[in-house]
Amino acid sequence: MDSGVVVSLRDVGKRFGTFTVLDEVSLDVTAGETVCVIGPSGSGKSTLLRCCNLLEIPDSGEMHVGGTRYHPMPAGRGRAAALRELRSRSAMVFQSFELFPHLTAVENVALAPIRVRGIPREEALERARNLLERVGLGEFTEARPSTLSGGQQQRVSIARAMAMEPEVLLFDEPTSALDPEMVGEVLEIIRELATTGATMILVTHEMQFARDAATRVVVMDAGKILEAGTPDQVFDAPSHPRTKRFLQTLARSSQAA
Repeated sequence: MDSGVVVSLRDVGKRFGTFTVLDEVSLDVTAGETVCVIGPSGSGKSTLLRCCNLLEIPDSGEMHVGGTRYHPMPAGRGRAAALRELRSRSAMVFQSFELFPHLTAVENVALAPIRVRGIPREEALERARNLLERVGLGEFTEARPSTLSGGQQQRVSIARAMAMEPEVLLFDEPTSALDPEMVGEVLEIIRELATTGATMILVTHEMQFARDAATRVVVMDAGKILEAGTPDQVFDAPSHPRTKRFLQTLARSSQAA
């Protein structure tokens, strides 16, 4: 694997029963890239992302994340160790925040570094405060999730992911559960991360964000990658007929709204 590649998928397949969700997908993501994955609902986008940190276990193919290799293997100690190692290299930001309601914002951010990395509590809390400051929540460190808006909760989730110092950040439609007025504040944080050289893969329906912030756009349908290229290539001159139809449908929906 090339030394600059952070995530490498080779012929990754995933089935649910007889339904093929990912059909021999191959993709490389290099350090510092912001890759936006787009496509119609049910195309396999979220499953692809969940396979990247083994929330879903691929049935076939091979993956490298941050230099850690994974390929399908029987259940046992070897597989459990491989799962832990690969998951430690990435961090996921979910649609629905997934915060612990009984913990404050700073405790939510500090928990995984304490439990998983063994970082001393005070050190982890100090880093968590700094990360919350960075995402614009410095005055909400002691707030519980129920007192925060959806946008604020998602920013806590982003800080929590960053606290693990992952080699790649994975975002699964991070704005889909937000009210429209809260979408911008979350996307602005992600844009800021992109400028710092963070490696990120995002599944998103926010086409303007993908056009503005992505270094590369990947289009999926029916479990396959149809095409990948710069935002200008994909949005202005798509090569695959299915991509053209998808973008035309989005454009008509936007005009109707």
